[in-house]
Amino acid sequence: MARILDLTSDVGAYGTRLLAELGHDVIRVEPPSGDTVRRLEPHLDAAPALEGSAFHQFLNTGKRSVAVDLANTEGRKLLLALVKTADAMVASLPLPIEQNEILAANPDLVLVRLDDGEPELCNVASTGLLAITGEPDGQPTLLGGHVPSSAVGVYLAMAAAAAIFGKELTGTGSVVDVSAAQCLATLAEQVWVEYSVSGEALERMGSRGGITALAGALPCADGHWMVSVPPDPRGWTNFVQLVPDPAFKDDSSMADEAFRRDRKDEILDLVGVWSSSRNKHQIVQQAQDLHIPATPVLNPLELVDDPQLLARGFLRPVDHPDFGKMNFPVGALASMTGQAMSFAPRLGQDTAAILTELGYSTGDIDRLKGQGIVA
Repeated sequence: MARILDLTSDVGAYGTRLLAELGHDVIRVEPPSGDTVRRLEPHLDAAPALEGSAFHQFLNTGKRSVAVDLANTEGRKLLLALVKTADAMVASLPLPIEQNEILAANPDLVLVRLDDGEPELCNVASTGLLAITGEPDGQPTLLGGHVPSSAVGVYLAMAAAAAIFGKELTGTGSVVDVSAAQCLATLAEQVWVEYSVSGEALERMGSRGGITALAGALPCADGHWMVSVPPDPRGWTNFVQLVPDPAFKDDSSMADEAFRRDRKDEILDLVGVWSSSRNKHQIVQQAQDLHIPATPVLNPLELVDDPQLLARGFLRPVDHPDFGKMNFPVGALASMTGQAMSFAPRLGQDTAAILTELGYSTGDIDRLKGQGIVA
């Protein structure tokens, strides 16, 4: 597997985590004071300083940590020595060292440069996604979580993996540019396609948007559930078994998808009344028994104990040294490959070991630590 140097911001750190899930030796290069990911909220108060960030624990899982001061001449020399041993470097712009110096140290290096662009929310706004997210008569609504950064991370990992594979085939490296703004623009391609065909701009559809007429998030006694009724006659027949409302059974025109689309809100209002007194998991189980696509709208507390994610190995029960017993997200790629993911490294946890690999003596390492060049 490849040795990959990770000098990305929080936007790119998920991409390098995915590379770690594939089994690559990912070395997180950060300053002796720790990188920005370690400072992202929320923090676990009981954890050691710079180790308690939930984002650090997730994004830097499976990596090794080298803490080096790149503002120092000797620190930069150390990085270039590490570059000579690496297959790839994935770094956010601006690069910490001039590109010509990096490639002079290793002409066959795969160098993946990430242009983070503007802050995450501004990048999303520029794609057009905010214009189609939210209730029809409301303001644009932000996406929950950090889905945009995760999407950029996926593209980043794909670009790096493809470039590394290309190096294996040709024996030569390459320089690859990844733009966060362009990655996010691809998420809005459907909007462009629909406009080019119909000449109409897609509008916000709120919680009832979907390709089929009867699709959306509906209320229930303990939250919400999501349903998407297939547009074919069998889908409607099965749905009437699930929701035996006389208005559905007695009106034969309801069997027509186009008719249902015209009366979508009226139908979903009736379904919402039916489901509002029922448990979401029971509704979903009944719907799935009838081959109707449905799922509970899980909250984070439900997600961390989700039996499907546990069964597939995406979540694994662990005893974390700082967080205690928990279901830890090892990730989709790691669960597929069986990769055993180590916990996120403590700051500088692997500095001495990696410097030893580079030929530094114990005395050299002690001197660098004493001078604050490494930690």
